[in-house]
Amino acid sequence: MGFLDVLVVALIPVLEVLVVTGIGLSLALHRINLLGPTARHNLNNLVFYVLSPALVVSQLGETITFSSLVSLWFMPVNILLTFIIGSVFAWILIKITKTPPQFQGLVIGCCSAGNLGNLLLIVVPAVCEESNSPFGDSTICSTYGEAYASLSMAVGTVYIWTYVYFIMRIYADKSVAATNNHTNETQTFLESCTESLLLPSTENSSSNALSRTASEGKLSYLGRAFQRIKNFAEKINLKMVFAPSTIAAIIGFIIGTVSPIRKLIIGDSAPLRVLENSASLLGEATVPSMTLMVGANLYKGLTTSGVNTWVIVGIIGVRYILMPLLGLGVVKAAYHFGMVGSDSLYQFVLMLQYALPPAMAVGIIAQLFEAGESECSVIMLWTYVVAAFALTLWCTLYMWFI
Repeated sequence: MGFLDVLVVALIPVLEVLVVTGIGLSLALHRINLLGPTARHNLNNLVFYVLSPALVVSQLGETITFSSLVSLWFMPVNILLTFIIGSVFAWILIKITKTPPQFQGLVIGCCSAGNLGNLLLIVVPAVCEESNSPFGDSTICSTYGEAYASLSMAVGTVYIWTYVYFIMRIYADKSVAATNNHTNETQTFLESCTESLLLPSTENSSSNALSRTASEGKLSYLGRAFQRIKNFAEKINLKMVFAPSTIAAIIGFIIGTVSPIRKLIIGDSAPLRVLENSASLLGEATVPSMTLMVGANLYKGLTTSGVNTWVIVGIIGVRYILMPLLGLGVVKAAYHFGMVGSDSLYQFVLMLQYALPPAMAVGIIAQLFEAGESECSVIMLWTYVVAAFALTLWCTLYMWFI
């Protein structure tokens, strides 16, 4: 498979994403206004609660079995490593560029979460279907490739809606808290100025204040401990951990790995095949809907984005230089120590997980928190433009190394 063939295979899916993004941008223009703020919010909720879970459950239920899940145990570990490594690089980037607090969660999300499902579902089967593919028979390659991509998408979805969602929520709360603190400090200053004119001069009020202070001091340590536990419990929200896509992944794993359930739902002769067909039909709308939202958010981002140019350059460097190089080392080390088999297609997918552009779900999370959604669209635009060249380069290098 020559360089030109790899160029076409890697370039076409990325160009498709850019074209649909452009359509979303045009639909958000004031003259058309089909994807205004209200429409984007409603579409965002539709993807979050319906379309994305349907895609996850249909892909997993159809392609994952118990035996394949056992043999692919390293993939969830590998994906977790991409999130951790990306977060470390993001933290360094934030310190170097002095990223404003309101954008720090967005930077971590873009550096840690790659497009582990949508692009792999397009690129990997396309590579297999090439006549001179290095991965053998196209039918067998496509079957295994879809299974790898589906598992990657499901695991990535779980990590995004737990790990990334949790981090971006913390930073969004901090940004709101900082704004509220500034407002409260101003209000407190004004109130103190007013109270200074109305202070009581009686000794009784002073003694009561001293007794209250003493009693509060005795309980300060215990109170602080309970307050910390309460704050931590509030942050670990079960609704956040068990997001719709996470629940869908669990259901998909159950359907795919439990043979009696699989026979009832999956297959042309399955009695309940209408359930799988309906989920698959809904899931097909996920990728175009998410891409349209990215383009629609871009309209606002092109005019009001406050993200620093060096932040965008840093994210591109993390996702297309540092991460792919480390990914090559991680997969080669895993193969050396026997954690990954000799399947070249499996190794290729594991390496490719480090070289993907940011996940579009990061934009959905930013939209849900109303924090940096326009800046996220600008980051997505440039990272996907660069992906047209970077993904091609790394696909070629990974095939050569394998």
